[in-house]
Amino acid sequence: MLLFVGCVMETSSAILILAPILLPIAMELGIEPIHFGIIVVMNLEIGMITPPLGLNLFVASGMSGMSVVGVAKAALPSALVLLAALALVTFVPFFATAFVGS
Repeated sequence: MLLFVGCVMETSSAILILAPILLPIAMELGIEPIHFGIIVVMNLEIGMITPPLGLNLFVASGMSGMSVVGVAKAALPSALVLLAALALVTFVPFFATAFVGS
């Protein structure tokens, strides 16, 4: 759900709308707030570069002069690496919270 929201909505707005709704649910499930915040931000930012609706694809297309399809093809390997990192951070909380001292 968060990846789709990141595709169609700007990150700050999505956080302001979704965080108060999803944080109590995450805390009931035993997810630490810092870990939850990192998961949300990573999901939304990956959504910003995910084809076909990622807003940053259109920005990069306008700045570079390339077509949106060309930018999407160039961004796909990065998106796959970021998705793997997201899976690692989501399922192994140590990677999200090791450097914040919790």
